[in-house]
Amino acid sequence: MIWPRASAIVALALWAFPLAAEALDASLRPQPRPDTGTATAANLLVTVARMRPNLRPVSEQILDAAARPEQLALSSPDTSARPWPRPPSIENKAMAKRKMRRKGAVCGDLKIQGETVGHVPGRIKACGIRDAVRVNTVAGVRLNPPALMNCKTASALREWTELGLKPAFRQRGPVVEMKVAAHYACRTRNNKRGGRISEHGKGNAIDLSAFTMMDGEVITVLKGWGQGTTLKPLRKAYTRACGTFGTTLGPASDRYHRDHFHFDTASYRSGPYCR
Repeated sequence: MIWPRASAIVALALWAFPLAAEALDASLRPQPRPDTGTATAANLLVTVARMRPNLRPVSEQILDAAARPEQLALSSPDTSARPWPRPPSIENKAMAKRKMRRKGAVCGDLKIQGETVGHVPGRIKACGIRDAVRVNTVAGVRLNPPALMNCKTASALREWTELGLKPAFRQRGPVVEMKVAAHYACRTRNNKRGGRISEHGKGNAIDLSAFTMMDGEVITVLKGWGQGTTLKPLRKAYTRACGTFGTTLGPASDRYHRDHFHFDTASYRSGPYCR
């Protein structure tokens, strides 16, 4: 008969159901976290706030500097391992000086100070400067008198002053002034009648005849070129002008340049002309 067999199957199922329930309870699957009702929005905000680091307090050094009289001398490294912050008055003076330098800068270079002149017409053909500037100082060295030139020549002069003139006179200097023998002038080369227009007539040239040191010593090209103590720095400075300028002429070139250096930014197919 079928009924007794069916009864046995039902009885077996009823007996195995509790065991299956216990197996489910012991499963490796994570159980859902019980809802205790304490995870409110306010609690979450408090938790996030606690995770943020506290702001660093103002250091005692800055507080002492703010309360310290400005006229009092700053502490030396022997008494303080940390340098004192600059007082506001010093920062203001530094910014004011920078603004003044920026106001006087020409050719887009803070190290070239002067004034913009603009177009300078020539009295004869081929003379003149399209965008002229009158340069007062280059790389901190004064020009006496201020020189009229174009920006190409001003940039070359600044580069030579930094990389040629100053290093050459490092032991005797620093150099504070350059004596300008000639700058812009609408004339022919060496003032010869019927000759080609000089680079001076195009704003491409400058002639320098002497250099003044900070201690007041004046070294002239005429006398210094023949003296052993000044010949070396003069020759070193002159040599380093080759390449920065298109043309460099000095006392060893010819009789027209025995008392000055001639520098110009003329371009030649064969390269710089240095003599």
